[in-house]
Amino acid sequence: MNKQNEYGFLAEFDNPHLLLEAAKKMKKEGFNKFDCHSPFPIHGMDQAMGLKRSPLGYIVFIISMIALISGIALEWWTSSVDYPIVISGKPFFSYQAYGPVAFAFMVLSGAFATLGGMLFLNKLPKFFHPLFNSSKFEKIMDDGFFISLSSDDEKFDLKESKTFLDKIGGRNIEVIGAEE
Repeated sequence: MNKQNEYGFLAEFDNPHLLLEAAKKMKKEGFNKFDCHSPFPIHGMDQAMGLKRSPLGYIVFIISMIALISGIALEWWTSSVDYPIVISGKPFFSYQAYGPVAFAFMVLSGAFATLGGMLFLNKLPKFFHPLFNSSKFEKIMDDGFFISLSSDDEKFDLKESKTFLDKIGGRNIEVIGAEE
């Protein structure tokens, strides 16, 4: 199989602890384009893989604050500038009344920012991935623990990478083709 037709390797591990240790060894060896697959989150996996903190929280905060300010500005504009009406002798800009609507607008915008940001950062929707070609990868939904190594990695070598995955405890190692 030539390098254009292969996605990389898929190696299975027996339990989450072995997967976590394997991820640490992969990162220590210098591999960067690998991913760990588990049916549930594993505490410490992000640090083991050397992943940075997600920027999603900052994105949501900024968009939520923009939405909050926009909501207050919209209410101020409609009540004070565009259609000013004196109601019960209250001032035109009565910020106490603007709170619930602005808060709801902030929460709604934050929810949409979370969904959109998550889809964008995870490069979704992705309707096909080469790992879907592996019948072993179906175990990921139940009791499988896997590391996938991309052939785009600088350290990827067909023989050496397979040997390394075997050395760190991987079993049922298979080459995943991009087009099979």
